[in-house]
Amino acid sequence: MGLLYLGTPLTWDEAKKYAEHVRSHGITQFLNTWDRLKDRHGDELLWGDEIEYMVVSFDEDQKNAKLSLRQTEILAKLSIIVNDICADCPTDVSVPTFHPEYGRYMLESTPGSPYAGSIPDLLAVEGNMRYRRTLARKHLKPNEAPITLTSFPRLGVQGQFTEPYHDPSDAVSSHSLFLPEEITNPHARFPTLTANIRRRRGSKVAINLPLFIDSQTPRPFIDPSIPWNRNLYPEDPGSKEAKNGAALPDHIYLDAMGFGMGCCCLQLTFQACNVSDARRMYDGLIPLGPILLALTAASPAYRGLLADVDCRWNVIAGSVDDRTEEERGLKPLKNDRFKIPKSRYDSVDLYISNDWINRPEYNDSYLPYDENIYDRLRKHGLDDLLSKHMAHLFIRDPLVVFSETIDQDDNSSTDHFENIQSTNWQTLRFKPPPPNSSIGWRVEFRSMEVQITDFENAAFAVFIVLISRAILNFNLNLYVPISKAIRASMFLAQRRDAAQSEKFYFRKDVYAVRRSGASSVTSSSGCNSPTEDVPVKKEKKLRNCFPPFPLPENGVSRTSRVEDEYEEMTMNEIINGKGDAFPGLLRLVYDYLETLDIDKEASVTIEKYLDLIRRRANGSLQTPATWIRNFIRSHPDYKHDSVVSQEINYDLMVAVDEIERGVRREPDLLPKDYAGGDQDKGRLR
Repeated sequence: MGLLYLGTPLTWDEAKKYAEHVRSHGITQFLNTWDRLKDRHGDELLWGDEIEYMVVSFDEDQKNAKLSLRQTEILAKLSIIVNDICADCPTDVSVPTFHPEYGRYMLESTPGSPYAGSIPDLLAVEGNMRYRRTLARKHLKPNEAPITLTSFPRLGVQGQFTEPYHDPSDAVSSHSLFLPEEITNPHARFPTLTANIRRRRGSKVAINLPLFIDSQTPRPFIDPSIPWNRNLYPEDPGSKEAKNGAALPDHIYLDAMGFGMGCCCLQLTFQACNVSDARRMYDGLIPLGPILLALTAASPAYRGLLADVDCRWNVIAGSVDDRTEEERGLKPLKNDRFKIPKSRYDSVDLYISNDWINRPEYNDSYLPYDENIYDRLRKHGLDDLLSKHMAHLFIRDPLVVFSETIDQDDNSSTDHFENIQSTNWQTLRFKPPPPNSSIGWRVEFRSMEVQITDFENAAFAVFIVLISRAILNFNLNLYVPISKAIRASMFLAQRRDAAQSEKFYFRKDVYAVRRSGASSVTSSSGCNSPTEDVPVKKEKKLRNCFPPFPLPENGVSRTSRVEDEYEEMTMNEIINGKGDAFPGLLRLVYDYLETLDIDKEASVTIEKYLDLIRRRANGSLQTPATWIRNFIRSHPDYKHDSVVSQEINYDLMVAVDEIERGVRREPDLLPKDYAGGDQDKGRLR
């Protein structure tokens, strides 16, 4: 999560004095990178995943599952173990790495080195994920487990939900009514980030999730667990913020960054051939953000209560919303520069590809941007869309400034650029090459919720890799106006059981260049077109460099109405198709697989992953959110009052761990042949 310096962080009153300095030098650093690497071409496909775990401590006697706050100790131990493993590894074997995250109970893991475009690398993902979990599990206490669950259902309840216990009254960074200071990673960046968001905003963050109203839920629901009479911090007397509208009736009130940044997710990053392909891939994946959020939904409970939503997204967006009242439109602009419609953690705001299929009408949402930065980028030679993208990101202030890093060498550092870039947490991130590195232009896909098992996480990772290749290989056009594809669909994706009950805006015709009736999907690519009686040569690995986007034979026509290009589709239609009218994303993946030289054994493994996607979409397998909600509501201790009790949560955490290990069978959630981590401990590549 961002940059971890060792230094002296500035309070907000001091840091804001350097905001313009950081922005100006950040743009200089980006332009230096641009000048050096804008013409870079030919990078192979390299990609990787980031998986976040929460370490759960089980107290069987008290039937209490708690969050273990031993992150520092665990990471130190894993670092030693990994270094020892590395000492005996062949040069072509990379050992996974573990990293700190915001929550002191969280671990983040990555493969150690990127996967490439080979079929063996594609098949190695699940084993590598399993190996990482097994490695972490071996070095935890016997009563601890590394759980991949998006949100901990009892984070912030009254009583003990961490091991060891800490009192929320010491929450000096967040001033939270519910979360202690010790929930946060002790590195100076994290408490400073928490405090500076609150100080810049002028109040605590306020998140209100609609409560799931069950048959015995009190109406109206006024949360009895809120300490209404606490008097420790300026916001406290009589809980004035909570009473004055911050805590809404019939909602779950959350008041700290930890509720959002304490969630776990699955993220993927892909290296593109060049900057143009990176922009093209970025745009192609934008409409998939809400779709994959709904398909991976895994977080229906917060602060001991069932929510009427299934996803974390708005929780995190609210948890880092540093906008002032003026920026939120609650007061006229006087001291601030912009009215900003969204949190700095939210969905993408702009398509950025220069390909002809990106019509201006698709960027139909209000986009505040810094005109001075825009003009500077344009004068430097950047095009309109990329200039607006950067100028939009840079309307934000840097939230954490270290005194030791204020003055930097803009030719060798990009730290000021990353200070702003890395705290714009959107559904996708367009990532320039880092300095002094062989890494190229990249795209990060960020919307998915982490899944209970490594099988599921691998399935979604493989699916995104393959659909990204199909988009580039077949010149697919997935454009839908931002207001529909992202803003409306992200709202719908978080609703309860959205994968089965909602419809999403999606493009009807995904082929940018029309095909003849006899043409195959493969022949639309411009690079795999077969000639009569000549078999298509199949690729040995996933391609990363593609010909320039072709123009239509009759030239570019803008006569069609954008409104006629898309419609509402069910999840099943988007993934599995709707007859001849729309092929479905899986059909596009299968057609791409037809261009590859894959043996039968590899095809069987890939089919298992794609079958999970298919069944999630058609409803024959549940999302983790639906399964968790059903588990809670069918538990003997559940009183149909929306409350997730300590015993329910304990049994849920036990069940989640047993499912991952293959001890517990849940055919509504996973295929019947799922084996689990106890049988397969994973492996290094």
